[in-house]
Amino acid sequence: MLKNRKVAMKGVALCGLIVAGIALAQQPTGPMSFFLTSAGSGKGGDLGGLKGADAICQNLAESAGSEGLTWRAYLSTQGENAVNARDRIGKGPWFNANGNRIAADVDELHSVMNRISAYTAVDERGRAIPGSGMAPNRHDILTGSKIDGTAYAESEDMTCGNWTDSSDNGKARLGHHDYAAWNSAHNSRGCSQSALISTGGDGLFYCFAVQN
Repeated sequence: MLKNRKVAMKGVALCGLIVAGIALAQQPTGPMSFFLTSAGSGKGGDLGGLKGADAICQNLAESAGSEGLTWRAYLSTQGENAVNARDRIGKGPWFNANGNRIAADVDELHSVMNRISAYTAVDERGRAIPGSGMAPNRHDILTGSKIDGTAYAESEDMTCGNWTDSSDNGKARLGHHDYAAWNSAHNSRGCSQSALISTGGDGLFYCFAVQN
């Protein structure tokens, strides 16, 4: 009887593995419409504003062979005419350079159902970005955003002067590409490149293709 039970349990476990494998195989795939930049501006939090950040996204995507898509940086701004990061990236769905779906839409992206992790938040060529416990650690990602993807109030700078400041007078809100708080984890020590590196990042940010 005990032997039969062990055989049955092994059968259940095997079925579970098969089902999990089928589920993974059936995950939607698609052309790249999301990536984590392999490099920032080199000037810390000064990305040349949203326009400059978008240009970095566009240039990196096209250098990796992406054509015919409009790319936007996942960044919020503050003050008059503040912009929410979640409002500038289109409707989705989004896939990384390896074809893995990141999220089906904006709501899923900002829920626990998103698939952003150290394994899926790869750069424009599908390469992993070093995270916590690695040297160097580059897991702090510029966003200037709250967890829901919206901008902070004007009272406290969280965007390095709307992405034009490379001094250490301001700061930026950062996410972690290798943890659940992918878009809002803590603040940087400053806005210079050295301050971002010492905090645990490198001036990197997320890019999304706006789906027409």
